[in-house]
Amino acid sequence: MTPVSLFVDLLGWIGAGIMLYGYVMVTTSRMAGDGVPYQAINLAGSIALMVNSAYHSAWPSTILNVVWGVVGVVAVTRMVAARSRKKTVSVP
Repeated sequence: MTPVSLFVDLLGWIGAGIMLYGYVMVTTSRMAGDGVPYQAINLAGSIALMVNSAYHSAWPSTILNVVWGVVGVVAVTRMVAARSRKKTVSVP
């Protein structure tokens, strides 16, 4: 096993662990499913799994994780923008 292959496999396991962690936290009501932390966890996990899947030419999984990552980017971007708008709104 080459160092690159070992790194990519480790990255895949870490990505899977991150996503499972987020799922467990939401399922046990320890984290909100509509918050930035959960979306960031999903985004990080999907990127790690995307790299792993592409490296191993597992194209269905790669495409799934690309879509999952895009959803995560959109969700985090919207949440951060909404927070910024709330901070800039002046109250008379």
